[in-house]
Order: sequence, then structure tokens, then C-alpha cells
Amino acid sequence: MDKKLAEEMIELAIGQLQYSYTPYSGFKVGAALLTKDGKFYTGCNIENAAFTPTNCAERTAFFKAVSEGEREFRAICIVGGKDGILTEYAAPCGVCRQVMMEFCDPETFQIILATGKEQYEIFTLKELLPQGFGPTNLA
Repeated sequence: MDKKLAEEMIELAIGQLQYSYTPYSGFKVGAALLTKDGKFYTGCNIENAAFTPTNCAERTAFFKAVSEGEREFRAICIVGGKDGILTEYAAPCGVCRQVMMEFCDPETFQIILATGKEQYEIFTLKELLPQGFGPTNLA
């Protein structure tokens, strides 16, 4: 992934922090998802008093995209921090990694973890979920 595209995704993800609904934890997360054909879908985390119905930013972006017919993805950028202050990487939780496994090629799908445009790392889904279970396991 080129630097300009990564920076654009980081900027979009950071922009989502303002929409994050986190009255309980105060930990705001934003995500920017890139489709194979170059469209972006964004998401933020949305907490719930019952906790279990809480939705992560990554899944919000994926569900928006899938609900509009998208099925092929290239990359996602995730940012997050207490009160929206980005001090360390906010890696996707296990449930989000599993959703990614459903729709993405673990060898090529890229996950950008960032604290800003100058501070980021890129991982493949396989690096973050080395023994993932996906649709090919059921074929």
C-alpha cells in the first residue's frame, strides 16, 4: 500500500472518532474500510448499557459496506484511544478479526493500525489471525 493511500485512510478513520458513542468506556475507535474497487466505508464504535450489543468501529464499517452490496475488500485502518486521544495502536478484537475472515483474503487483506499519519504499521489479516476459520473451511 502506498503512503498516500495509507494517510488518506488514517485521516478518514480519525474523522470517525467524533461520531463514536462511548458513554461507558470513553474509548473511542474509528475505522476506514477500502473496497477492492476503491470505495471507502467508515465506522465508529457504538456502546450499549448492556455491553454485549456494543458494536466495534470495524464491524460498523463492514456492515455498512456489506449492506450496500460490497463483498470484496483491500484494507482497513483502525484508530482509537481513551477520550479519542491516540496514544497506542488499537488492534481489532477477536470478533472483528472473525468478521474480516468472512469477507477478506487473509494473505492480502491489510490492516493499518495508526496513531497518526506519521505513526502507523500495516499487517495482513493472517498475521493478526494466523489460524483463522473462514468460508473455505466449510467448502
